[in-house]
Amino acid sequence: MKRQSSLVSESVLIEKLTRRDQQAFQWLYDQYSPALYGVVLRIVRDEDQAADLLQDIFVKIWKNLDAYDASKGRLFTWMLNVARNTAIDSLRAQKTQPTSAIRTDEENVHIVDRQHNTEQPNPDHIGLKEVVSQLRPERKQLIDLIYFGGYTHEEAAEELKLPLGTVKTRIRAALQELKQLFK
Repeated sequence: MKRQSSLVSESVLIEKLTRRDQQAFQWLYDQYSPALYGVVLRIVRDEDQAADLLQDIFVKIWKNLDAYDASKGRLFTWMLNVARNTAIDSLRAQKTQPTSAIRTDEENVHIVDRQHNTEQPNPDHIGLKEVVSQLRPERKQLIDLIYFGGYTHEEAAEELKLPLGTVKTRIRAALQELKQLFK
């Protein structure tokens, strides 16, 4: 299938996807898989695992498209949350599964050390980082930690030494501000 270069309106795309149009889904995958892969890779920090999770994510998107509510936000935002939650769930599942070999502290540090950066493809092909950079610094910091760093709200609160309620309030305000910036 040739990749379409023209832009598709979100409402038309959603309509085609709900009718289970495979070409529309292929277009969706072609357009958004690099960004979603980048987000997942930043969270799991393993290329093979990120590629596997990306496939799982698109299966979830295909199967659960009826759960998308346009009144709550854009399709990409919903897909980003599906990707982020799937990646975080995968990390949590790994932590709870017993391993056959004993892992040393050095191996565990890679998961815990969220400041560790590796060469990764740029997921920002749609300018998401540029839009996030327009937020107030305290809001940008939280969005970076939670959506790009894979932190939970509780982990972000602990990292920034802020009350959990403050973190949640700032995240909500940041998401509302992002919604306005995307309009």
